[in-house]
Amino acid sequence: MTDPQTALTRRFAKAAEPLHSCAYYAEEINRFTEMGYSGWWHAYFAYRSAPMGKATAQQVMDAFYNFAPRMVDKAVPNCWEVMSPSQVRQTQLLLVDRALHRIFGDYKAQRELAYVSEVLKTSIPELDTKERPLFAAWAGEPWPDSPLLDLWHATTLLREYRFDGHNSALRQAGLSGLGCHLMMAADGRGTPEIIQKIRGWSHEEWKQEAAELRSRGWITSDGQHTPLGRSVRRGVELATDQNAQAIVVNLGDERSGKVLEVLEQVAAFLIETGVVPGTWPPKHLGQMGSA
Repeated sequence: MTDPQTALTRRFAKAAEPLHSCAYYAEEINRFTEMGYSGWWHAYFAYRSAPMGKATAQQVMDAFYNFAPRMVDKAVPNCWEVMSPSQVRQTQLLLVDRALHRIFGDYKAQRELAYVSEVLKTSIPELDTKERPLFAAWAGEPWPDSPLLDLWHATTLLREYRFDGHNSALRQAGLSGLGCHLMMAADGRGTPEIIQKIRGWSHEEWKQEAAELRSRGWITSDGQHTPLGRSVRRGVELATDQNAQAIVVNLGDERSGKVLEVLEQVAAFLIETGVVPGTWPPKHLGQMGSA
């Protein structure tokens, strides 16, 4: 049985993801391709890693963890020839601001959004940045000082804090960036064909990793979890929750409840209105490929 704090931590992750994801899926973000980027992925690697400065391909591979090196190499470091990291950040904030004002223009609970923005703005800076490269980079960025953008920035910080902790859990379990995708596909989230396409891995690399996981007794010959593999995956998810528990500890019970209620309402709104997909992998990324 999951303990209450772990369950709350997991709910926070699910609630924060949709608002954070507006920066990927809102139509405004496609303007990057009109400014010199060769496609959605080229811009993605730029704006997600921009807080890290002029990151190298290796730094991005290490921080993002689950992309094939060849896919990162297509975008980094040449993305910094189109715009500097600071220009990327300025452009992203401008586009996300436009998107959020369009999306939430008629949203009725504006006061609640402002409350959550202020609460997270005071609690998130207390989180430890040690061994969390993406969170540390994003936490070093100034708050936009606009209620909606502050709230988006806060959910991005929550997401990257958990993401770094998830990667730590994967490494501790001995799961590579490719291996974690095989374990996810074994759990019914995505297919090998789609995941290979949107993460840049080849069919041969997938086969080799599958052989490695089979040798450990983690997946079957048809790519499904064995009982041991399912236990490993559950262990990774539990470790991820434990690595992110400081989020709810810092907020405290009362504020956690209030913040979570608002974020869950926002998440439901964004998914129901089709602003962001409710499942992963999103269909449009599979159609787009890794170029």
